[in-house]
Amino acid sequence: MSEIHRLEARQVCCSRGDRELLRCLDVRLESGQLMYLRGPNGSGKTTLLRTLAGLLRAETGEIRWDGEPIQRIRDQYHADLLYLGHLNALKDDLNAIENLRMDAAVRGSSLDEQAAWQLLTDIGLRGCEDLPIKYLSQGQKRRVALARLWHSDAALWILDEPFSALDVAAVDALQAVIRDHLGRGGMAILTTHQEVELTSGTVCRVTLGGEIPEVRHV
Repeated sequence: MSEIHRLEARQVCCSRGDRELLRCLDVRLESGQLMYLRGPNGSGKTTLLRTLAGLLRAETGEIRWDGEPIQRIRDQYHADLLYLGHLNALKDDLNAIENLRMDAAVRGSSLDEQAAWQLLTDIGLRGCEDLPIKYLSQGQKRRVALARLWHSDAALWILDEPFSALDVAAVDALQAVIRDHLGRGGMAILTTHQEVELTSGTVCRVTLGGEIPEVRHV
């Protein structure tokens, strides 16, 4: 990943209905950096992630990608972005292999069947690859969704609770692929209720729940 990118939120305010969740957020993330978003339930973490992903509009303020407002370069921004929310965005009647190959095609890349099998091996899903998604457990579904990361060349990953429903081995594998992404010049924003080694390193921490978000680089 040779391109250098920059994500900026300038005086961003977010609301849910009539309730203001956060205001006056100023934060900047550059290639190779991780942002760890934390705060109590209901503090606006998912709303902020969806706003940073361009899926919701900020009440006020502006989000810029490489100096340009994301609304102005929407197609380019979404091409550079991989967003994984609470929902796994999988087709229940397709199996894991079919879901991964379809997702790759939608993103304009090719993924052959053997490569898809390898992705599922990397995330630790074995023996269920041919079953329709609707028969898998929540943890297994989450692994299928996360397997996209192993094939993604998107510069920015926005991940909402990516470690939920995963066992220790899968958590370690996911941390490793995120570290590799950052090491290649990628960027990641994530929220998690689980304290993991990844979030205790050199990160930008944004804490919600107060009147104004606390931004700290550690």
